[in-house]
Amino acid sequence: MSTLVFFAQAANATNAVTAAAAPEAASQAPLWATMLPYVFLIAIGYFLFIRPQSVAQKKQAEKLKTAKTGDKIVTSSGIHGVIANVKDTTFIVKVADNVKLELEKSHIDKILKASPEVADKA
Repeated sequence: MSTLVFFAQAANATNAVTAAAAPEAASQAPLWATMLPYVFLIAIGYFLFIRPQSVAQKKQAEKLKTAKTGDKIVTSSGIHGVIANVKDTTFIVKVADNVKLELEKSHIDKILKASPEVADKA
């Protein structure tokens, strides 16, 4: 008998919960209002992380295109040198007297424009 009472009370409780939830379901917020905070988070992430990085990559690519013989460079590994020759995808970099390295353009970190003294010697 006690199990029947328990199941009857459980059924009544379930019906009460369903009846109480029915008016709440009718007043749900529209989908666009639910998605709006996520859209703002994605927009903020784009303007804080993705866009500045792409702008910096474009600036670096432009610097590499305008690099010419005689410009001082610093590689991503910290090697300092002067550009001796420019090729399609590489630079020939003079590091010391009679020491030249061929480096990929993608490994150039900084390009410092040549000083007038270096340009006259080259």
